[in-house]
Parts: sequence; structure tokens; C-alpha cells
Amino acid sequence: MNNPKAFLVDVSLCIGCRACEMACRNENLTPSHIHWRHVIEIEEGVFLSMACNHCENPECFRVCPERAFNKRHDGIVEINSSLCNGCRRCVTACPYHAPQYNASTNKVTRCNMCATRQDRGEIPACVEACPTGALSLILLNDSCNSDVVDTIQGFTDIRLTRPSIRFHQIKTPKRWMISDDEKQ
Repeated sequence: MNNPKAFLVDVSLCIGCRACEMACRNENLTPSHIHWRHVIEIEEGVFLSMACNHCENPECFRVCPERAFNKRHDGIVEINSSLCNGCRRCVTACPYHAPQYNASTNKVTRCNMCATRQDRGEIPACVEACPTGALSLILLNDSCNSDVVDTIQGFTDIRLTRPSIRFHQIKTPKRWMISDDEKQ
């Protein structure tokens, strides 16, 4: 694999607005019960935007009896829905809850990192929609910035799957800081 892409998340900037969720839903026309990207609150007032992490060792890929998953040269993990038999093994195996079962189609779907958009030279819809810049896309092997880390507190253990997601180290968000003048 060349240099896989990864989502870079800065939870210090995420305000929990869910614009990324809506952009994902609008781009991919997913039913209302399917959440390829979802925002969770990992501690009071601290939000994390989650989707498929396009892991180096994806559990979905490993457990699928139909071999419906494929990993592209850029690290994007795709699912071939014509091969999916709806068994949901990938749903239960994924520690990040990325695969979503659609009962109306009896198929599993999940974030494809807006591969079609990226093939056209565009960024994923969720990244484009983020009003604070909390989400971005990076080349995984180029993330040598000193404040970029592999995991943060509140994120699932990464040792098994080695997800293609990175984080800015959590710092106190500016919106929470109170100046000395405001304290009085």
C-alpha cells in the first residue's frame, strides 16, 4: 500500500454540531437509521466524530465469509454489496461500530471515505462540512506533527485493528477557557 489516507480529528475543536453527520447522510443518501458518521460525547462537552476508520487490519475484512470487503491502494476499505449476504458478522466484529445493517436491503453498508469524491480530487463530505476544522484528511505516513497521536482517552483500543485515524492531542478548548476578567 502506498501512503494510506486517514481522518485527523481535533476533539478540542469539535462542537458537536453534527454537520458532518448530515453531510455524510446527504452525500450517500443513507436511510435515517443508518449512521455512517456519528458524533459521540466522550466526556462532558467533549465530542468525537466517528466513522469507519479504514483500518490497517480491518476485522470486517477478516470475518466476512463472502469476502465482500476490499482494501484499495490508498487504504480505503470498500464493501461490494453484491457479495454481502447480510450475515452481520462484520457488524459485531468491528470495535468502532462502523458497519451498519440495512434491513430493507438485507445488506451491510459503511463509510467509504467518500471514495468517489476523492477519485475526483475532492475531500470527503464530512470534512468539507465541518465548520470548525475539527475533521481533516491526511496521508497516514506523513503525520509527523508532534501534536498528532494514534489514540486519545475514550477511543477504542487500537492494537488489534490499527485504525487509519489520528488525533490532535486533546487540549482545553478555547471556548471553555475563562479569562481572569470573566471570573470576577
